[in-house]
Amino acid sequence: MEPILLYDTTLRDGTQGENINFTAEEKIKIAQRLDDIGIHYIEGGWPGSNPRDRRFFELAKNTKFKNARLAAFGSTRRPGMDPADDVNVTAMLESATPVVTIFGKSWDLHVEQVMNNTLEENLAKIRETVANLSQNKRQVIYDAEHFFDGFKENSSYALKTLMAAVDGGADIVVLCDTNGGTLPFEIDSITRHVLKILREKQDKSPVDAPVKIGIHTHNDSGMAAANSITAVRAGAQLVQGTINGYGERCGNADLISIIPILCLKMERQCISKQNLKKIKRLSRFVSEAANIVPLNTRPFVGKSAFAHKGGIHVSAIMKVPRAYEHLSPESVGNERRVLVSDLAGKSNVEYKAKELGIELGRNGYDSGRIVSKIKQLEQEGYQFDVAEGSLKIMMEKFTDQFKSSFELESFRVTIEKDKSHPCSAHATIKISVDGRQEITAAEGQGPVSALDNALRKALDKFFPNLNSMGLVDFKVRVIDGRAGPAAKVRVLIDSRDQDEIWSTIGVSEDIIEASWQALADSFQYKLSKAQSAYRSAESKKTATSRS
Repeated sequence: MEPILLYDTTLRDGTQGENINFTAEEKIKIAQRLDDIGIHYIEGGWPGSNPRDRRFFELAKNTKFKNARLAAFGSTRRPGMDPADDVNVTAMLESATPVVTIFGKSWDLHVEQVMNNTLEENLAKIRETVANLSQNKRQVIYDAEHFFDGFKENSSYALKTLMAAVDGGADIVVLCDTNGGTLPFEIDSITRHVLKILREKQDKSPVDAPVKIGIHTHNDSGMAAANSITAVRAGAQLVQGTINGYGERCGNADLISIIPILCLKMERQCISKQNLKKIKRLSRFVSEAANIVPLNTRPFVGKSAFAHKGGIHVSAIMKVPRAYEHLSPESVGNERRVLVSDLAGKSNVEYKAKELGIELGRNGYDSGRIVSKIKQLEQEGYQFDVAEGSLKIMMEKFTDQFKSSFELESFRVTIEKDKSHPCSAHATIKISVDGRQEITAAEGQGPVSALDNALRKALDKFFPNLNSMGLVDFKVRVIDGRAGPAAKVRVLIDSRDQDEIWSTIGVSEDIIEASWQALADSFQYKLSKAQSAYRSAESKKTATSRS
C-alpha cells in the first residue's frame, strides 16, 4: 500500500478557531515541530490576505525543512480576470513555496447564490488558476470546498469542478466536508465514486502521475476523525487536519488522533514509530503556543487517556495491561496513570507508590492504611484523583519521606478598595529555607495572585529555576452550599513547566487558606522535582568520572 500523506493546516485553518492566534515567529516554531515529527505538507497561511502570513513566508524562506513541503494557501482567481493579474495568485507565487493549495467552489448553491457567479465561469476560474500555478512549476493541491454537500445536491456539477482542477494540472484534489455535516457512510460511497470517475478518466488519458485524492473534514457532527479514516479506507491518499483539532466552529479533523490510528491500528505508513512517540509533546507544544489548556480527555495524548481509577481495573492492568488499554501508552509518548480516590483499592496505592518512587510501610503506613486515610480525607472534601501533585506530597508525609523545600512562617494578605478604583491586593510573606529566613512583599490581581507573586519572589533567592513554572488554571468549588458563606471550599490549581502539568488541592472553610494549601503544594512539587533531577544528573556525572 502507498503511504498516507499528512497535510497540516494548523497555521491557517487552525487559527480560525476562537481565541487562537499565532505570531509569525510562533508559526515558524510550530512548523519546525511539525517537520520534525514527519508531517509531509505544512500549510503556512494565506499570503494574499494579511501581513502576518506574508511575514511568515518571508521567515520561512530562511528556514530549512527536512521532511515537510511548505504550502501557501489561496483562492481561485477573481471573476473575469487573468490569473497572472490576480494579486492573490501573485502573492502565492511570491511566497516561493514548492506547493500551492487553492480552494474553489464545488456546490452550485455557493456559486450562484453566495458568489453571484455562473456555473461555467466558476469552472473556468478553477481550471485557469490551477493551470497558471502548475505552469509556474508548483505542485498544486486543489481543495474542493463544500464538495460533499455539493455532490449530494448536484453530483454532476460537483464532479465537473473536480475535473476542471484535474484538467488544469492539479496533482491532488481534496474532497472537503466544509460544513462538517456528512456522515461516514456518505463519505465512503462518495469517495469511492469519485475515485472510480478519476480512474476512468485516467484510463482514457493516461499521464505519468495519476491525480491523488485527499480528504478534509470538519467536526460539526463529531465525525471529523471517523470521516477522515473512512475516506482513507475508501482510497484517499492524503489527510488534511490540524493539531488538537483546532479550527473554526467545532474544529477540524484532529491529526493527533488520526495519526496513531493510521500507524498503529490500520498499519498504514505515514510517520515512523519513533516519531509517533513525539506526538504528545507536539500536542502540548501547540496548545501552549495557542494558550489553551490541554484537553485531559484527548484520545491518545490526553492526561486521562490511560488513566485508571477503579480498583478492579488497576488490579487487572498490573497483570495484563491490554485488559483495559487499547494500545501501549508509550507508543504515543504518553504514560499510564493510576488514580487514587475513595474508589481506590490497595492495588491503586501500590501502583501509585511504585510510580512515584515512594516506599510503603514506613512510619506504619502500608497500602491498606493509606487507602483508609485517603477515603477519610475525600469525605472531608479532598479529591486526589484530580490532584496528583498533592497526592504525592501527602503519601510522602504519611510514610515519613517528605522533605520540605521551604517552611511558611507567616503571611498577610490585604485588599484595598475605594469608590473610584478597582480592588488591589497586597501580600507579605515570611518563609524559611534550611533555617534561613526571607521576608518579601508583592502585589497581584487578587489575593491568590499576590500570594503567588510574594512566594515566588521569596523563593527566587534560594531557587533560581522557578521562571519555567507558571499557573495554568485556578478553580474554586463549594463543597456543600447549605452552610452558605461559611461553606467549605475546594481549591484546585494546575501548574506547568516545559515538561509537564501537575495539579494540587486545598480544602478549608477559608478560601485563602485553601488557596495557600494548593499553592504551597504546587511549589513544593516543582522544587522536589527539580532537586530530584539535579541529584540524578550529579549521580550520572559521578558514575561517568569513575568510569
